[in-house]
Amino acid sequence: MTELVEGDRVDLVVGAPAHGGHCVARVGGDHGQVIFVRHALPGERVTAEITELHKGFLRADAVVIHEASPDRVEPPCPWAGPNRCGGCDLQHASGDAQRQWKASIVAEQLRRLAKVDWDVRVEELPGGLLGWRSRVRYAVDAAGRAGLLKHRSHEVVAIDRCRIAHPAVQELDLLQLEWPDADALEAVASTGGDVTTLARPSGTGGVLPPDDPAEVTEVAAGRSWQVPPEGFWQVHPAAADTLVAAVLEMLRPVEGETTWDLYGGAGLFAGAVAEKTGGRTAVVESYRIGAEAARKNLPSVDVVEARVDVALTRRRITGPVDLVVLDPPRAGAGAKVVRAVAAAGPRAVAYVACDPASLARDVATFQELGWRLTELRAFDCFPMTQHVECVALLEP
Repeated sequence: MTELVEGDRVDLVVGAPAHGGHCVARVGGDHGQVIFVRHALPGERVTAEITELHKGFLRADAVVIHEASPDRVEPPCPWAGPNRCGGCDLQHASGDAQRQWKASIVAEQLRRLAKVDWDVRVEELPGGLLGWRSRVRYAVDAAGRAGLLKHRSHEVVAIDRCRIAHPAVQELDLLQLEWPDADALEAVASTGGDVTTLARPSGTGGVLPPDDPAEVTEVAAGRSWQVPPEGFWQVHPAAADTLVAAVLEMLRPVEGETTWDLYGGAGLFAGAVAEKTGGRTAVVESYRIGAEAARKNLPSVDVVEARVDVALTRRRITGPVDLVVLDPPRAGAGAKVVRAVAAAGPRAVAYVACDPASLARDVATFQELGWRLTELRAFDCFPMTQHVECVALLEP
């Protein structure tokens, strides 16, 4: 077979989903070259266009669908598809199919990386597939036009509006204006009803003051939270309450227990658990803006502004501790943090994960230390995209 180059087209039968928003196919038979195909669904017969060449595998977009899956639907956004906006991975799949896709990815990562067989079901959040994203970051091109990036590219697609964005974000005129002095825009529509925009000046990495207000109000866990617009908060309006409820259900906190909330952000989980325990609670957060928000929102909680691994190994926080909430970034907690958490001797760890592979790797480390995964729930906090949120309970 002639060696494929970028732009070539090949006919393929698409296989199972893989972590990253694509399906696996092979060209040249069962043992042929691996191709990761976007915009396809398992079982479909497609023509795919090669988009990237890598040692050992290729990337491609399904550009013609010859035999469609029964789960295929017409994408609601005209900017979704090959060589268009890269923000959504799964607009061509029904809602049920999206959740089944994500469940298969979580199960496959746990099986492959942690040697755990788990029957995963991804739970739907209220609100539907569109209009949920409360925080949207737009890129700005050289002509000063705002839009969204193509998949794995710095090229800006000047869209009319983002269909998964919160209605209040869609109503802003950011995409109709010119932004000659900005590299990026961040729009926020909070659960407390605030709407604001920040512009990131070109070449500085800084952030201009928001239009109004300097903080936004988020409502979750039975109370209000004050968070800077550039601070971290769950982007789905129902996600914060959903995840807090799962964490509390798994940890079963009782009065007097001590808690660590690691990668704690504005203190969402710490506040919810501390309300149940009344015990000593610590938040560790490396991002200054997040740590300041946690101090403001939770004056009775100890807030340590430091990297989690540094705080643990340099004894910025010390055990023993009863309960730990881990909510790491996409890269996961990592073996160093997992070992330090296990050594502190908590009776339970609730791990909130935005990446199934990172979760599985950390579960494997916990298992090596004599811990086990005893409960797991998965939530579709990011409809139309490949991303899924999990809450896992780990116990010694």
